[in-house]
Amino acid sequence: MSNKTERLTVKQGCSFHAEAKQAVAELSAQILQEDMRVVVFFCASTFNLDDLGAELKQAFDCPVIGCTSSGEITSEFGYQEGSLIGISLSSKELIVHPFFIHPLDQFDHPQSEALLHQLRQQLAMSAGLDAKQMFGMLLIDGLSMLEEQVVATLYSMLGNIPVLGGSAGDDLSFVKTKIYNDGQFVDNAAMFALFETTLPFKVFRSQHFEPTDIRLVITEADPATRTVTEINGEPAAEEFARLVGLELQALTPQMFATFPVMLRVGGEYFVRSIQKANPDGSLTFYCAIDTGLVLTIAKGNALLDNIQQNLDLLQKELPNYKIIIGCDCILRRVELAENGWLCQASAILKDAKFMGFSTYGEQFNGIHVNQTLTGVAIGE
Repeated sequence: MSNKTERLTVKQGCSFHAEAKQAVAELSAQILQEDMRVVVFFCASTFNLDDLGAELKQAFDCPVIGCTSSGEITSEFGYQEGSLIGISLSSKELIVHPFFIHPLDQFDHPQSEALLHQLRQQLAMSAGLDAKQMFGMLLIDGLSMLEEQVVATLYSMLGNIPVLGGSAGDDLSFVKTKIYNDGQFVDNAAMFALFETTLPFKVFRSQHFEPTDIRLVITEADPATRTVTEINGEPAAEEFARLVGLELQALTPQMFATFPVMLRVGGEYFVRSIQKANPDGSLTFYCAIDTGLVLTIAKGNALLDNIQQNLDLLQKELPNYKIIIGCDCILRRVELAENGWLCQASAILKDAKFMGFSTYGEQFNGIHVNQTLTGVAIGE
């Protein structure tokens, strides 16, 4: 009988050192192993990113993918901030193909075709694209407002290969969100990594909202800025407040986290969140929005129960999973914090073998969403 670790070995690490050199040294001491196929990391935006990038490049000689966050999440410390976290994966049954996309605002169909051609040439474990042996991970500039376009293009290009992802954060500063590539942190960029493997895996999406019967129609919007000026022919903020039964001045970011909207795509509902109400009465969204869209006000269920139920489901579907890599919306963290649930949520994750970050948006297959946890569990 072979030892379990022979198929996949996962090493996980974390450092709270504020200085880049010390942080990377501490992380690498925890996760260095033989035959590393990939290192995945997430870091606070408060690091000196020039120094951090240089140290990461020197520390690891395998593919390294990562980005800045709005908080880091580990099983050991739960929901944390100001840290550098990472994992290394070692397996003869895993090959990771990273593709850096920059400048992001020039990523178009011809470029995606070129990426697909390059990807096909690099395949080592299969003759072609195979959804049973591959999944994609996308880390993307969280302030680019290009997530929908990029993930839809990639997913269409890949056929039915599952894709998960997260939009990089900057600790709620909303100034610069950056993607790591070859020793540098870059904005207006994305990193797409294709994981080719014969190991069992499960790409998943989890949300704790369900649709109500309250619908609204976007009657005037600017997709380029994700701004809605009219809902149901009325000023957007005023009409939204009326629909949810609130006074206009009560439309705070916390309240928008409580009352997101949902879009129906292919028979499934996906969460679309409002970022803020503007002085001119318009609303700014975290997701692309357009005139004519019909949306539904969402009703939230117990978030703590949702986290536990989804971990239980993953354990049932993939009983020998070794790691969960998760992209968890910052608004879920905000909700946990507002209700005093962060410690309870961290306790739930204690035995979950989880590593992830708080995002400015999440990707699942070809859709960009909010207030969602997307991720992948990898087993053996």
